[in-house]
Amino acid sequence: MLSFRELETESSALASGLAGLGVTSGDRVVVLAFNSREFILTMIAVHKRGAIFVPINTELKGAFLEHQLKNTEPRVVIVDAALRAAFDSVDIAAAGVEATVVIGGSALPLPGARAIRFESLVASSPRQEDVVEVTPYTVCTIMFTSGTTGPAKGVMMPHGHCFYNALISMRRTELTDADRMYISMPLFHGTASLLQLYASLLAGASAYIVRRFSASSWLSDIRAGAATVTFAAGVMAEFILKQPEQVDDADNPLRLVWSVPVSAQWGPRFEKRFDVRILQAYGMTELCVPVWGDLEEPLQPGCAGEVVKDFWEIRVVDPETDEQLKAYEVGEIVGRPKEPGVFMAGYFRMPDKTVEAWRTLWFHTGDAGYFDERGRLFYVDRIRDRIRRRGENISAFEVEEVVGAHPGVRQCAVVGVKVDGAGGEDEVMAYIVAHATGLAPADVLDWCIQRMPRYAVPRFIEIVSEIEQTPTGKIRKQKLRDTGVTPNTWDRESVGYVLPRLD
Repeated sequence: MLSFRELETESSALASGLAGLGVTSGDRVVVLAFNSREFILTMIAVHKRGAIFVPINTELKGAFLEHQLKNTEPRVVIVDAALRAAFDSVDIAAAGVEATVVIGGSALPLPGARAIRFESLVASSPRQEDVVEVTPYTVCTIMFTSGTTGPAKGVMMPHGHCFYNALISMRRTELTDADRMYISMPLFHGTASLLQLYASLLAGASAYIVRRFSASSWLSDIRAGAATVTFAAGVMAEFILKQPEQVDDADNPLRLVWSVPVSAQWGPRFEKRFDVRILQAYGMTELCVPVWGDLEEPLQPGCAGEVVKDFWEIRVVDPETDEQLKAYEVGEIVGRPKEPGVFMAGYFRMPDKTVEAWRTLWFHTGDAGYFDERGRLFYVDRIRDRIRRRGENISAFEVEEVVGAHPGVRQCAVVGVKVDGAGGEDEVMAYIVAHATGLAPADVLDWCIQRMPRYAVPRFIEIVSEIEQTPTGKIRKQKLRDTGVTPNTWDRESVGYVLPRLD
């Protein structure tokens, strides 16, 4: 339990503790932790200190983790003791970490950094002068999103950006202090931390938070927490629907489930089975959530809703010419804010990527969609070479870096492919040219699970003699995506290869 008063007093104490470690305005504080009281306190404390909160995916390891550390150069790393070992195989000497704060367990420092127990830091005496005045334009958070032709990019999010997410979520879900929010998605993502937790704080609503999503315990958690509102990515909702149906499934306190994307195959069934409304939307880390559905209208699968015109301009344009398209014409979704501070401040230390995304003074999402005659946006698919699996955006480039480093691999190309039962999302497929015959796909996965997050490990592997390239040396990835799974493709699920999960 964490009351509003405890959140205020303990986060202020932690802010003073961070000040004692030398953390000041603009410093980065990396957090690698599960959903927990400590995660929430840290997020608020870092913001109070005027520093920059950098939540890291708890499955990161190897080059994935090393890149984010070196990019942000945090003064302090706060890590759950159960995740501390992730840093052992990472070269962090250049990151300049000065202190390691460990949640639970023994305070084992990172190389070159002193160690402090979280419990001692949060026991600091709070000092009002350690709470720094900020503006809506002050960057307070960096969240990483997948790269396409390069490593993951750190999205710089100002206070206004985070506040907008909470404000519009509270308004569109009609959240009040009579509600209770069920949070099972990871807090290191903006959906859980901003659209759910911050929105609950803004509305004065309580939140029931679990460490990890489980389809089998979802309904019992909802009942135990007396939750009235929850968020679930489309694939999560499909997993819930696959649970054995019970006669009393509709006997629950929920009034609303926010979910994207929603298909006609399961959306109406979900609403009927659990006697609940589904609300859709469209957004991304850089762009917030500029498009929302309407609770007064019946569910229309695939319809994200209407643009929040007080804050945003959204268009659908030809991806080649950037010319605005007419209703029902599919093109790239682009957007820009009408108010300062509600949009990202760019990609951290990647100005070239910022300029690339902002061409023609519109932010290019890389997503395909269309408007209907009423001005409602429909999401169709992705345009760019990025992969989305189990709610995570995956950089094909970073997966290729790991797979390609295997001594038996001469060349590889990684793409997302569509298969039944994936909820409209992707499965990761690796095309591999081996140095010699006899390379076993299972050996490649054994290599991968030691060096990349669990969600990024390929499901499909196909050993090929060559990978077709353009005259300029670029891999023809669209052709690989179009080919997809073939009879020659190795599928780890079909052979019973199980990826280990961190408890």
